[in-house]
Order: sequence, then structure tokens, then C-alpha cells
Amino acid sequence: MTKKNLRKLLARFCKANGISGDESEIAALACEKLRKYCPDARIENGNVIGSLGNQNPNAWHVLLDAHMDRVGLIVTSITDDGFLTVGNVGGLDRRWFPAQRVCIHGTKNIYGIISTLPPHLASDEEKVQKMEQIRIDTGYNATELREIVSVGDSVTFSGFTGELAGGRFSSPALDDRSGMAAILYALDEIWQEELDCKVTVLFSNREEVNGCGAKTGCFAINPDIAIAVDVSFAGDGKLCKTGKSGGGAMIGFSPSLDRGLSQEFVADAIHAGLPYQYEVMNGRTGTNADDFAVCRDGAETCTISLPLYYMHTPVETIDINDVRDTGKLLAEFLRRIVNN
Repeated sequence: MTKKNLRKLLARFCKANGISGDESEIAALACEKLRKYCPDARIENGNVIGSLGNQNPNAWHVLLDAHMDRVGLIVTSITDDGFLTVGNVGGLDRRWFPAQRVCIHGTKNIYGIISTLPPHLASDEEKVQKMEQIRIDTGYNATELREIVSVGDSVTFSGFTGELAGGRFSSPALDDRSGMAAILYALDEIWQEELDCKVTVLFSNREEVNGCGAKTGCFAINPDIAIAVDVSFAGDGKLCKTGKSGGGAMIGFSPSLDRGLSQEFVADAIHAGLPYQYEVMNGRTGTNADDFAVCRDGAETCTISLPLYYMHTPVETIDINDVRDTGKLLAEFLRRIVNN
């Protein structure tokens, strides 16, 4: 897969609707893309699942996971003066809400803006509104709005999707559509090779709220090894809790992960000449890996993360090379697994 095609895939993923609990659009797209490599790809209980490689029941079984859902808002009421009130879906910082453009996914998609007072009229206390104070203005009156929008409808933030200088790519929903793209890049590398292991891909739902897609998906798949491909915090790379954008995949080390598996990924990166970084966590990882480690009788678990700036905002930003190199590292790992 060329970097040009990788950027196109990433843009399509990021533009698809799919906040937690309403992932049907991104699931359909993900299933379509996965079916090229996994003919059995299907949507199962909201997750997208597909397999390839050695189908012998005694073969090592590896799960590659990335979550499909994104953070957003949910409509809680339509006021008589024609505004929408909302609640958050996932962790959001209200400081950047004012004047944001949003898309409301009703009987049709309509756009609105989050109302804000001009700075000349706002006190310091009013500059960061409480969630119950937030209003979305669509331009419709209440009667018109109720024909289109219902309580419970999804709302997504409408940000720029595209390239920045220096190989950077910015969009809402890069958490974790970039992880999905990295997995598909890996499959594109190895799908025509004869693997000694079985590989199952899980594009899971509802990670941002309760992780139930990972719980149910992993239980059904029952892997020996489970890899959560997600994003983590980009910084200057000087601390092992943040990764340098463009510095390669962040390999997780944590008490809740399998240390030997993490070390194997480091060895694979060195062997393949790929850039890599350490991500050191002193407890739970905050990813689907936490659920994989204790699913059924447990799986050997590791996190592979992409350094991401501005997490859970409409301007999430990555280096496209990190998506590619993460895909290459996953492919190298799958090639190396040999059954005993």
C-alpha cells in the first residue's frame, strides 16, 4: 500500500460517522475494506471481525484490535426556541467547544455551531460552559428541527481532514481510525504470504465509553495473543509516557501487559530496521488491552500505539509515517510467529 493510498484510506475512515454506540457507518466501511484480506469479514454484535492465515486449530491465534468509535455528543433535548442540548460521549474538554462546527446525524445530516458569547460580553466564568449550558444552533426553528432530529441522535465535530506540512495528517477521529489503517496496512503486507499463525482482526465498538466491544469480541475469538493498536500521547519523546511524532510505533510496557511479548516487538523492530519507542505505563493501559488480558483464561497482551497530538479534539494530528511503520511492525511480528 502506497502512502498516497494510506492517506486516502485514513481520510475515508475519519470522515465516516461512528461515535460510541452508533458505529454502523464506520463498521460497514471497515467490513468492506477488511473483506479484501479476510473473505469471512462480517459485522457481529456491532464489531467487525475477519480472519486469515493458518486455520489449523493448533496454530497460534493472534488478535489485532483497533476500536472504530470516536468521541462526540448525543442530543438530550430540543428547546422551544430551536436549540439542541447535548451530553458528551467519551472524554471531552469543554474549553474548546465554543464556536465549533458540528454535524447532527438525524433523519438526514445537518450542520450546526456551538453557540458562544463574544469575548467582549463574556465573563471568565462564562468562557467555559457547563455541559448543561451548551446549545447548538442549526438555524432551524423548533418545529422544523423536530422533523429532522430526535433525542438520542449522534453529533460529531466537523474538523479539517487532510495533510499538513512535514508528513503530518490531521482530522477528527484519528483516535482510533489511524490504528485501523495501520492494521490494514499490515494485512496488505502479508495477506498473500503463507503464515504459520492464524490472525483475526477485531475492529471493536464502544471503546470510548465502556469497552464492551473488546470484551465480547475477544471472548468470541478466544486468541492466544491479543494486540491493542491504539493512539497515545505525542510529545517531545524525552519521556517514556509520550512518544515523538515520526519516531515510530510506541511499544507498551506495563504491569498489565506481557513483558515478554513487548520485548519480542522490540526485537522485531530492530530486526526489520524500523523506528520504535517505549511507552511505559505503571498500571492499566487505558486501552482494550486491559480487557484482553483477563478475557476467558487470559491472553498474552501488548499495546502498540501511534503518537497523536491533541487527543479527543477535532484537530487530532499524526505523522503518516508512524501509521505505515506501525503496520510494518505488525506484519513483521506476524511473519515471525512459528508454531512449536
